Amino acid sequence: MTEQQPHRFERGTDGPKVIVAGLDGSDSSMRAAAYAAGLARRQNAMLALVYVQPVMTAGAALGVPVSDATGEVAEDLVSEIRAATERFSDAWDMRWEFLTFRGDPYNGLVTAADELKADAVVVGASESAGHRFVGSVAVRLVKAGRWPVTVVP
Repeated sequence: MTEQQPHRFERGTDGPKVIVAGLDGSDSSMRAAAYAAGLARRQNAMLALVYVQPVMTAGAALGVPVSDATGEVAEDLVSEIRAATERFSDAWDMRWEFLTFRGDPYNGLVTAADELKADAVVVGASESAGHRFVGSVAVRLVKAGRWPVTVVP
């Protein structure tokens, strides 16, 4: 007789309490954030919108100041999110926060999901053709098997 393992995703509550959504400014990540916001609102969950600032890119190797550019992206995302929540403040009565991490997107989202004890992770489908060979952040999150992952096209 084999001993059954406890279910990994159960936190002792009905429905998710924390939903993490990855944002990078792409259309698919914005759709993922909107989808996650709807889930969080319906489930009365907290929505954590996570932007991972790249540490090093090809531009940085050539002397282009990357930290300023990624900081501006984060500020633009926060402004866009705040404007959207103000437009829909009557319809959206929900808790949310915006977090930034430095590093690669996969590790940043894993860190955020672990620290927040996320019940679900929502990301946009990769818009990069190179990910067919290397593997997208979404595929890596699914393979990690630590949370339910929703990939929004």
